[in-house]
Amino acid sequence: MNQLLSPIFRTVVALVTLSAAALSANAQGIAGDVKAGETKAAMCIGCHGIVGYQNSFPEIHKVPKISGQSDKYIIAALTAYKKGDRRHPTMRGIAASLSEQDMADLAAYYASHADATLPETAQAGNAAVTALVEKGACLSCHGANFSKPLDPSYPKLAGQHADYLYVALKAYTVEGNQYVGRSNGVMGGIAKQFSHNEMRELAKYLSTLDSELKVVPQPRFR
Repeated sequence: MNQLLSPIFRTVVALVTLSAAALSANAQGIAGDVKAGETKAAMCIGCHGIVGYQNSFPEIHKVPKISGQSDKYIIAALTAYKKGDRRHPTMRGIAASLSEQDMADLAAYYASHADATLPETAQAGNAAVTALVEKGACLSCHGANFSKPLDPSYPKLAGQHADYLYVALKAYTVEGNQYVGRSNGVMGGIAKQFSHNEMRELAKYLSTLDSELKVVPQPRFR
């Protein structure tokens, strides 16, 4: 591993420990209900329940696959939008309307869609991609197959839309914009190491991997 990444890696380990403790405490207080989440997901299916649906802000890209993500990650992401650590206007507005119970129910519903049997390690990319994965120390947080993160509040990346991953990576490098960007010290430090072309190559590779992530097609109205 690149020695320059050692401080980042140590920070990651420390944050994982704190995050796991916080999540454990939260899990003891609020349990998600899949059936309740299915009903509450009516607000989500207009984007996340349509195969190939695209978002036009801050640039055109497919909305992320959230079916199959872990419940802890979905809660962490929604909480970040609600707090303003993630600054997408639409998602901030939606998250602001959700209680902790709503988040837990939605997270339980979308996590229940994970049913794939995955390899223990991801298929190798080319030499350039392998170097990018090592440069970002990606496996240390997201798992050897990019679907078993070290901490369940981290996202599964394997099989996610490439254009979404590219936009997400760029968001971690944005500062001082009230509508675009994500505040995360670890990911900010990692993302800023990459050029936009490198982000595209890394995102393209991750999108080709075997995955639990999917879009569960649903009508806009039901």
